[in-house]
Amino acid sequence: MADMKTIVLASNNPVKIRATLNGFQRMFPHEEFRLETVSVPSGVNAQPLSDQEAFLGAWNRARNAAQLLEEADYWVGIEGGVQETGGEMAAFAWVVVCSLDWVGKGRTGTFFLPGKVADLIRQGRELGEADDIVFNCSNSKQDSGAVGLLTGNVIDRVQLYEQAVILALVPLKNIELYFLPKPSDQGLTCPTV
Repeated sequence: MADMKTIVLASNNPVKIRATLNGFQRMFPHEEFRLETVSVPSGVNAQPLSDQEAFLGAWNRARNAAQLLEEADYWVGIEGGVQETGGEMAAFAWVVVCSLDWVGKGRTGTFFLPGKVADLIRQGRELGEADDIVFNCSNSKQDSGAVGLLTGNVIDRVQLYEQAVILALVPLKNIELYFLPKPSDQGLTCPTV
């Protein structure tokens, strides 16, 4: 068995912690991972309002985590977002996983929010806060999230994010097919979505 690898996750949210560990362990079941968490800025709005803004938030979190804790094997940023689409509001999240040699990106599935939740977001609230108000619950973003509330936990937030972590790890599982350039010493260069 190989040496234990260190993952630095740019979040203290238990949902993101479980999703990250689950994703790495499912993709690499014969490896051992240790996860550290750090709180770093996303550089975007508290509630990203577009696909590009959510991606940039995940990218910035991974990059900022790498700058804060340089001694690790992987740095992970996860950022949820919403976007107006044809008069409705879609919800999703981006995951960016970086190492010194490669970058992986994955996005969750998309689902649409009910009008009451979307209206509260349009008024300036974050999705988690809007969910708490509409569903009369507390701190749903560290629990099942909007997707869990809307599906009756058929899919919860951990499962939704875990799949995107797995998708972001595709280059690592297939490194010989991707040949991603090594990030410069000046910091990672943000790819486009």
